[in-house]
Amino acid sequence: MAATDLNIDHVARLARLALTPEEKAAFARQLGDVLHHIEQLGKVDVSQVEPTAHAFPVVNVWDADEPRPGLPVEVALQNAPRQRDHMFAVPKVVE
Repeated sequence: MAATDLNIDHVARLARLALTPEEKAAFARQLGDVLHHIEQLGKVDVSQVEPTAHAFPVVNVWDADEPRPGLPVEVALQNAPRQRDHMFAVPKVVE
């Protein structure tokens, strides 16, 4: 797909971006380059490659599920911008 085939206004609207004409031109060019690269990847013969989800076998990647003590309240809240009664204090978001 060529950059001229892109509807950059539609893409910007989907991403909720307000772009200047210069940004539209730059992003259209960049997106066109990405799509061109994807087209090149599509030309690679992978018929003899087995589909995989990971490059290496993944075996038992989880740690044992064993209970451990949590952080002390003082440590957990040490970087909190605001705290109240040993809890994080956050702005009210629901009326």
